[in-house]
Amino acid sequence: MKFLIDNWMLIAVALASGGMLFWPMISSGMNAGALSASAAVQLINREKAVVVDVCEANEFAAGHVTGAKNVPLGELEARLPGLAKNKAVPLIMVCASGARSSRAVAIAKKLGYQQAQSLGGGLKAWKDANLPVEKS
Repeated sequence: MKFLIDNWMLIAVALASGGMLFWPMISSGMNAGALSASAAVQLINREKAVVVDVCEANEFAAGHVTGAKNVPLGELEARLPGLAKNKAVPLIMVCASGARSSRAVAIAKKLGYQQAQSLGGGLKAWKDANLPVEKS
């Protein structure tokens, strides 16, 4: 016990540095299941995945993944069945940062689209990977 009292500062530094080492694992666990930009490209090319941008129309017009279909998050439940009739086709949900697309995945899975996934980091991650973006 005397050791702990005498060396409390060293113990605090050791715990803080250990926490910093584990932080990347903890934070990436929050976004588990999200696709990287390169994994999304592979899914689009190999399995003909449908890219659904859940941003509002003005955000979509400012820039979006090439070939993406725009269905704002508020309209997703009503419009998704008409957009992707085959529920076995993979869906990639995209938004500006990845927050709305995570909610969109939950909605899509509730509708029966079990292969729905979110693009981790959203359109920002797509642009950071130097992948093509189109404007409308």
